[in-house]
Amino acid sequence: LFRKAYHRPPRIFAGSSMAFWDVPGVKAGVVTGDAAWNLYKFAKEKGFAIPAFNCTSTSSINAVLEAGKKLNRPVTIQFSEGGAAFFAGKGLPNEKGKLQASILGAVCGAHYVRQVAPAYGIPVFVHSDHC
Repeated sequence: LFRKAYHRPPRIFAGSSMAFWDVPGVKAGVVTGDAAWNLYKFAKEKGFAIPAFNCTSTSSINAVLEAGKKLNRPVTIQFSEGGAAFFAGKGLPNEKGKLQASILGAVCGAHYVRQVAPAYGIPVFVHSDHC
């Protein structure tokens, strides 16, 4: 079904014949653990950034993933306290010290990213420690 979405042209960086796809464990979709750490180290070594975008809805997540796919570059989807609350719904309680809507929105947003990111054919980081 998504065969075409998984096509990964190599992305070669200056001074190296290695593409970020060659970093062990890197795959399309959410990257975690050693693969994530190795991809960050590779980016630092090669002098490129992996941009982070604060997302507040499925539409903003999709926009970031579409841009990453178009450029064949890894991206980071992040959730701030306010952005995550907006993702869950601003009508929900979000009391100081409890942050119910922020936590719910960050969890739901992360689940959404984990489900759709592989279809875009790029590595994706999820960053939610601002909640």
